[in-house]
Order: sequence, then structure tokens, then C-alpha cells
Amino acid sequence: MISVNDFRTGLTIEVDNGIWRVMDFQHVKPGKGAAFVRSKLRNLRTGAVQEKTFRAGEKVAKAQIETRRMQYLYANGDQHAFMDTETYDQIELPSSQIEYELKFLKENMEVQIMMFGTETLGVELPNTVELEVTDTEPGIKGDTASGGSKPATLETGLTVQVPFFINQGDRLLINTTEGSYVSRA
Repeated sequence: MISVNDFRTGLTIEVDNGIWRVMDFQHVKPGKGAAFVRSKLRNLRTGAVQEKTFRAGEKVAKAQIETRRMQYLYANGDQHAFMDTETYDQIELPSSQIEYELKFLKENMEVQIMMFGTETLGVELPNTVELEVTDTEPGIKGDTASGGSKPATLETGLTVQVPFFINQGDRLLINTTEGSYVSRA
């Protein structure tokens, strides 16, 4: 058991028969009444995000999540194959379970697979991924880095806003948390 006063971003807990990851939290001490913790949680089974308030000092169960390093192999219809890089065991996950992560996954990419006992919860991406621009309007001479943005489609099908100087074929670093442009690779 862990106290909600010890919450930190990335912590996994068991609440209401679900496994949740703490995305954000805030300790609130109102002038009148008891202190509480306002949190933003993501369900690791469904991907749903929920805001939940706990009384200060309340105890919740800490979920023992194990991560295994795996390599994304290929898509087979609605199933996506991953291979453990140490044991060479393969697992398949449905598209519905990793819908958000598919925007950043490309073949042979290494990711962390989250496991709760024998149950596979999903994919944990690195903070940034390197992707190639497959389609964007050409840059025009005189455009600067600080002068606005244009849409660019990446090799995984994700569309992000990029500066005007980015061209087709450029390799970019993309933030996987926000799905936004970081820099050229």
C-alpha cells in the first residue's frame, strides 16, 4: 500500500479494479476543510483518462508492473507482433490496445512492453522517436525557423506541425507524449 501523499508522475496503482498510471497530481490544502490530492490517471487496460480526487493520507495499492524490452516486428491485419529481445518469445497485441502508440511505431523499433503478471497491458514508448517526413509542402527561400508552421505527414501516417524549413525526406525527432515536433534528427 502507498499513501496518495507519495504520488509521483509515472507511478502505477490499483484502484476500482483497474490498473492506473498517475499522469499528473496536485496536493491541495484549502483554507477550510481537509487537504486532498487531485490526480489525473490513465487506465492501462483501456487507455481511458480520468480525474480522481483522494483524501490526504488515503492508502491505495501499488501495482507491480514489469516491463520487458521488445522489438516491434510487423502488423498482421489487426494484430501487431513484438519479439522479446532476450528470449525471442513473440506476442501479438490488437490494434485497439495500442491505438495511440501505432502513430509512432515502425518496424524493428525497440519499445518496453508493460506486463501485470501474465497480462500484457500495452506499449511504453521512448520519450522521442525519429521519423521521416513523407509529405509536406516544399520550403520557400526566406522562411525562418521562428516564422510559423505547416503540416507534415510522417512515415507512420502521423501528421504534425513543423517549421517552414522542413522538407520531404528530412528525419525529425517527435515527442511521443504530445505527438509534436521537437527538432531535426
